[in-house]
Amino acid sequence: MPSLDSLKCRRSLDVNGKTYHYFSLPEAAKQLGDISRLPASLKVLLENLLRWEDDVTVRADDFTSLAVWLKTRTSEQEIQYRPARVLMQDFTGVPAVVDLAAMRDAVSRAGGDPQRINPLSPVDLVIDHSVMVDRFGNEHAYEQNVDIEFQRNGERYEFLRWGQQAFDNFQVVPPGTGICHQVNLEYLAQVAWTREENGETFVYPDTLVGTDSHTTMINGLGVLGWGVGGIEAEAAMLGQPVSMLIPEVVGFRLKGKLNEGVTATDLVLTVTQMLRKHGVVGKFVEFFGPGLDSLPLADRATIGNMAPEYGATCGFFPVDEVTLDYLRLSGRDPDRIALVEAYYKAQGLWRDSNSPEPIFTDTLELDLGDVVPSLAGPKRPQDRVALTDIGRNFDLLLETSGRKNEAEKGFPVAGEPFELKHGSVVIAAITSCTNTSNPNVLMAAGLVAKKAVERGLARKPWVKTSLSPGSKVVTDYLKKAGLTDYLNELGFYLTGYGCSTCIGNSGPLPDPVGQAITDNDLIVSSVLSGNRNFEGRVHPLVKANWLASPPLVVAFALAGTTRIDLSTEPLGTDNDGKPVYLRDIWPSSQEVDQAVSLVDGEMFRKRYADVFTGEEKWQAINVTPGDTYKWDGNSSYVQNPPYFKDIGQPLQAPRDVENARILALFGDSITTDHISPAGNIKASSPAGVYLQQLGVQPEDFNSYGSRRGNHEVMMRGTFANIRIKNEMLGGEEGGDTLHQPSGERMPIYDAAMRYQSEGVPLVVIAGKEYGTGSSRDWAAKGTNLLGVKAVIAESFERIHRSNLIGMGVLALQFVGDQTRQSLGLTGTERLSIRGMSADIKPRQLLTVDVERSDGSQDSFQVLCRIDTLNEVEYFKAGGILHFVLRQLIAS
Repeated sequence: MPSLDSLKCRRSLDVNGKTYHYFSLPEAAKQLGDISRLPASLKVLLENLLRWEDDVTVRADDFTSLAVWLKTRTSEQEIQYRPARVLMQDFTGVPAVVDLAAMRDAVSRAGGDPQRINPLSPVDLVIDHSVMVDRFGNEHAYEQNVDIEFQRNGERYEFLRWGQQAFDNFQVVPPGTGICHQVNLEYLAQVAWTREENGETFVYPDTLVGTDSHTTMINGLGVLGWGVGGIEAEAAMLGQPVSMLIPEVVGFRLKGKLNEGVTATDLVLTVTQMLRKHGVVGKFVEFFGPGLDSLPLADRATIGNMAPEYGATCGFFPVDEVTLDYLRLSGRDPDRIALVEAYYKAQGLWRDSNSPEPIFTDTLELDLGDVVPSLAGPKRPQDRVALTDIGRNFDLLLETSGRKNEAEKGFPVAGEPFELKHGSVVIAAITSCTNTSNPNVLMAAGLVAKKAVERGLARKPWVKTSLSPGSKVVTDYLKKAGLTDYLNELGFYLTGYGCSTCIGNSGPLPDPVGQAITDNDLIVSSVLSGNRNFEGRVHPLVKANWLASPPLVVAFALAGTTRIDLSTEPLGTDNDGKPVYLRDIWPSSQEVDQAVSLVDGEMFRKRYADVFTGEEKWQAINVTPGDTYKWDGNSSYVQNPPYFKDIGQPLQAPRDVENARILALFGDSITTDHISPAGNIKASSPAGVYLQQLGVQPEDFNSYGSRRGNHEVMMRGTFANIRIKNEMLGGEEGGDTLHQPSGERMPIYDAAMRYQSEGVPLVVIAGKEYGTGSSRDWAAKGTNLLGVKAVIAESFERIHRSNLIGMGVLALQFVGDQTRQSLGLTGTERLSIRGMSADIKPRQLLTVDVERSDGSQDSFQVLCRIDTLNEVEYFKAGGILHFVLRQLIAS
């Protein structure tokens, strides 16, 4: 921490007999002016700048800009932010470690010491995205799924084990432990971070960036963190600051209390809908107000988790007594808890009823008493539907799909005594980081199961049920409450500790069910306690996907359909033939509180006592030690990527893009799920064909996410989503395009390779909100490897825009009211991008010359979304990792 401390604000703090040094915000305020009403999230940024002042990346005017923010409530000031640590999951972590290994190779080839490539900030990688729900509905499902997981992922896990021993400052949490965000919340996060330097101990706010967009869950604990692309995370690991503009901060005032029977899930779906409508993309959201006093930490974490769904960079909660209560509950060190309280009070970062309400860019307000039971769907997490309206909403979906006349029709399932209908629930999953961190909703689910079993109810036989909690602690408290057997009775056996259904790892449906859906083109439903329900994500055969609380997931497994109003229609009949309604089996708040009171700190201390060691299967993986990785050319999982092959060549100044072809023409809300390979690999797809050429059978394909360490698979799967709509094909679904000028139809990958062989650069055209969704680095890496030089869109999601620049791909934005439609772009044009040069500036205007198929020519302007001076340097170097690597080689 090379602070010049120009404001002379360094101070010390004694806690339990130990001295801690820190940079005092109240002392800085003596020169900056009163900052007591600065949002807490911005105070954290200010402290970070005070600590890293070097007059190069951090200057005194950065401090002043944050103080002035209180008057302007916005800022165009670019700052360099250095988070304390980095969090990764294995889907995004494997390619990051692959890149680090490739950088070591590049340094070694250049005659340097490969050990110079090492994380400079602490990195925790949690293996949580690889377990799939292959087996379900029986007591052996967990063990069977873990066995399959290790069989599928042996190469990846061997590689991560190598990384664990090869890199300093790098820890791996083995498979079968939990979801990274829940492990972060329950164990990794410290709230007040400490670091030894020159014999002194410094304390500062715990902060992080993560390679999963739901890193934001940790904001519920008062830890500032958000998702970045793997590319940005790697740069942060290697000592590069996160370049950002001082954000606008939207205040969200909460008052009142939740009503009886209303859950944190219902609350977060309401918050998501409100904030999406308000518009918070690229902004911080900070929660405040008297309603926080009645909001447990787990509920705060649920709201923080879904920041990507409401579009914000983060959803932050300040540190207060509720924070300390959770640290005690989760078994944290008492000395750390005392330090958190003392430090946050000394810094003016502590919230209580006497704290002045901060000043925000804008504010919204919600009375918690107005929240009603809800779901969200069928395709977007912000589309909240009241529980009472779910049946009508599904009927509207049938009507718009032209299937209304089939609403009551039953379709046979081969060899089964039941029929499927439109709206049948075929997946009911208690899953994901959003809700499995929350004992209230999990205990409620167990209580619903208990009451249902006692009344003689059972899940419908066509429903695939699963329980994939984020932590082993969940298993402990459900068992202690006596609820495990009831969940098992309804088919909610443990299927794994990790992110499953929500990420698309829902596993296969039973063959007869899947065949009936396919044969009759049924619109069936999944109900999951997750945060993502984009089309094609949960399961390729399930078109309607509904986010709901865990107890409602259980209820819909009993009902077996989403064409129902659970407030008036029965779930089934009891042993006496009497109807049983949801209200009959819904637990009271008192019952839930009584169950939650059984959760204690010893559960957490026991489960996390040896968290990095792993079980026997993990420990048995053999690793060849060494500073550089011994690549296996036959591996279908891990390959040395081509990004750095020309790193020894002199840099060339940015040049205009000449006579590019349009690879694809997209509409609004193209997500990173559409762009980046995710989910199942079809045997007939370019990636499937490639794997079969390597001798991999379709049943062993695994998922795209598990193969993120192999660029050959991933570039073939880029833009290959079965639900993506290319307007060059009239909006038809699937990852095809028309090669120009031949007009031949082919997969986007095949077209891109043909263009590369012809020496033709490529451009992608799109509408609004391009790149929303998970922070998938491969959405940018794959775009780069396909030969795309620029993406021209009406607007970009924050992380994906940054990732494109980080991979050397121009992000260009239509100016004013111009769109692909207003400009008459059809995909047959040639485009040339003018104005590129060595002195390119942030957010400058460029010109796109258009040559149409009839020979006519025109042009339009675009805004270059290289937003900061740092990004200019990264782009000139060919990308952020190239920039870091060239610096290391040069020094």
